[in-house]
Amino acid sequence: MLDFKKLPLDAQLAALLDGETTPEQKQELEQRLATDEGAKRLYDKLRHGADFGKHRLDDVLREPVPLALVRSIKSAQPPKAPVAPRVSRPSFKLAPIGPQALAAAIVLLIAGCGIGFFAAGSMSTMQSPAATTMEAIPDSNEWLTDVIANQRLIARQPRHIFEVPSTQAEEISTWLTSTVGVAFRVPDLSEQGWTFQGARVFIGDSRPVGQLVYTSSDGDLASICFRKDNLPSEADDFKETIKDEIGVVSWHNAGTSYVLVGPSSEASLGQLAMQVATSI
Repeated sequence: MLDFKKLPLDAQLAALLDGETTPEQKQELEQRLATDEGAKRLYDKLRHGADFGKHRLDDVLREPVPLALVRSIKSAQPPKAPVAPRVSRPSFKLAPIGPQALAAAIVLLIAGCGIGFFAAGSMSTMQSPAATTMEAIPDSNEWLTDVIANQRLIARQPRHIFEVPSTQAEEISTWLTSTVGVAFRVPDLSEQGWTFQGARVFIGDSRPVGQLVYTSSDGDLASICFRKDNLPSEADDFKETIKDEIGVVSWHNAGTSYVLVGPSSEASLGQLAMQVATSI
């Protein structure tokens, strides 16, 4: 059987960190940590590395699912032909014996703690004045948060989705142009199944935002939002993202930022945004 005391100190401390020691081994290691400053420093590094690795994994798990993946899943067609049953094969049991299992567990513990430790060190050494400067630059897309929040609000109030109805086209044009400072045309999306209902104005990142509201025959809600900005006049590429149940396509052109926001399940949202960009 593998002798625990013959293992390297970092392997013993990793086992202690993950609760894989016997009461006697734990007591002995804790006594050494109380008197051995070098062992205590090594244990602290392993603990910090493990914590860093866990937090990084939690951050990755909280990231939103890519919009393209959501759409591909929702638009996938079931197989037309039945899948042939798998031929059963005799099962073989690979059960490692006690020493092998302990050795494998220790190797995995050392690898996990080591990766977290070195990743934490790399992140700390990467901090520089340049990185600090980048963080200080304000995000030009902060207004998207307000756009999404407004879309979610009016979607829950289907009887109050606009301030001026579509029948008052001249007032909509005059009102939004003078308030937002952007000349525009109301895109006709009826061939794509979207009916123009009316217009609104709200504040996005401290600036007035014009909003053209559309509905589908299924009761879904989509909006075209736009505002003036100070970005270069060149047109930006279309950028797609997803926030829970809401899909967002944003772009920029001629001193104006545009956003098409609608249900994330709408597979043609990107193509719809391109049509809006040419007709608004």
